[in-house]
Amino acid sequence: MEHELVLLANQVLSAFKKRGLSLAVAESITGGLIGHLLTEVPGSSDVFVGGSIVYDNRLKEQLGVPRHTLETDGAVSEATAKAMAEGIRGKTDADVGVAVTGIAGPGGGTKAKQVGLTYVAVADDRGVVSEAHIWRADRSTNKLLTAQAALRLLVARVDTRSES
Repeated sequence: MEHELVLLANQVLSAFKKRGLSLAVAESITGGLIGHLLTEVPGSSDVFVGGSIVYDNRLKEQLGVPRHTLETDGAVSEATAKAMAEGIRGKTDADVGVAVTGIAGPGGGTKAKQVGLTYVAVADDRGVVSEAHIWRADRSTNKLLTAQAALRLLVARVDTRSES
C-alpha cells in the first residue's frame, strides 16, 4: 500500500506545484507518516515546507488548538482537526495546512469514540474542510488509511482551484 500512497503523494505535490501552493502537515494519529510519504517524492521541497507531530495535547495547544476545544470536544474531534490544520498553516506560513487526529487502536476507544475514528482537515485561504472516518483495521492499516484520506482530501481541495 505504501507504493500507492507515494504515487498519491506525488499527485498532491504535482497539483500544488502547478498552482504555486505550499503545504504543511500537523499529524497526530499518523505520527509523521504523511510527511514521510510526501518526502519520498523527489522535488517535494518545492511544495512541502514541513510539519509537526502533535501527539500530546500540550503540543496541540502550542499549535493553536484551544484548551477549551480539547476539554470539550476532545483531541479526537472535528474541531481539533480543523484547529490543527489552521494552526500549522499559520505557524509555517504555508498556503495549505492538513491535519489528522484519531484513534489508531487497538486500545483507546470508548463508546462515544471508537477505535478507528479519525478526522482529517484541510485549511487554506478559502476556509477549512474536514472529513470523519471510522476505519475497522489494525493500528498500522488505520494509520495508512488516514494518510490516504488526507492525501485524497488535499487532491480534492486543490482540484477546485484554478492553475496559476
